[in-house]
Amino acid sequence: MSSTWFITGASRDIGRELTAQALARGDSVAATLRTPSQLDDLAAVHGNRLWVRQLDVTDTMQMDRVVKEAFTDHKRIDVVVSNAGFAVFGAAEDLTNDLVEHMIATNLTASIHLARLVVPYLRRQGGGRLMQLSSMGGLIAVPGFSLYHAAKWGIEGFYEAFAQEVEPFGIHTTLVEPGFIRNSFQEAATRVPVSEPYQGGPADRQPIPLSQRLGSQTKVVAAMIKAELSENPPRRLLLGSNAYGLVTNALKERLATFEQQKAVAFSTDVDQGEIAS
Repeated sequence: MSSTWFITGASRDIGRELTAQALARGDSVAATLRTPSQLDDLAAVHGNRLWVRQLDVTDTMQMDRVVKEAFTDHKRIDVVVSNAGFAVFGAAEDLTNDLVEHMIATNLTASIHLARLVVPYLRRQGGGRLMQLSSMGGLIAVPGFSLYHAAKWGIEGFYEAFAQEVEPFGIHTTLVEPGFIRNSFQEAATRVPVSEPYQGGPADRQPIPLSQRLGSQTKVVAAMIKAELSENPPRRLLLGSNAYGLVTNALKERLATFEQQKAVAFSTDVDQGEIAS
């Protein structure tokens, strides 16, 4: 049975691969991106199964119009994929105010607005799936990548609560958390040269360690499609052996730290019989 997808950031990497794989399996795709001509080759092959619109996700009014048009033009949209975003490498102190605001607007605020905008449509059609591209960087952090982590940790927290709010409507959400993938992610990232105090330090290192085994973008997207079209899609989808290793190790270390603090945590509770001040 064919499905219909709505995808943001469909111009390259995971967004484009997802668009291509969905079309190849006979699905329909409503694809949005800043430069629609980048999908002309797919449109030539798949015809009217590919619906394309220009969208800058930081323009909330434009997003509202495009979402409305997509749901109007399609009988049903089964899966909404919030994928648009970009990366920034650099020490936090060295980032400009404009870059901080643009990064958060694109990677976090826009994703929140998209989720809010599509809920009424999904609810009216009796439910659907909402897939948010996060990252293993939403669960761990490395120096020189603080702004990206801020956005991904933020969207993880939003979806943790949001998922519970919309599940009664038959809307199932999935946070996709890929690890290091062989694609143009690094090359396309904004790089801010580190200033003198940070040179040679933790923020001045290769963002993706060369020792890491990279994930296959094709396999990552195939796993996304399989999970999202399953009967019970997972709330979180961790993809890649590097992601599994780094995330599980980080969570174990975090839990071990909390265990060491257990006595202190319990010591701050209100005493039995204590009168509130």
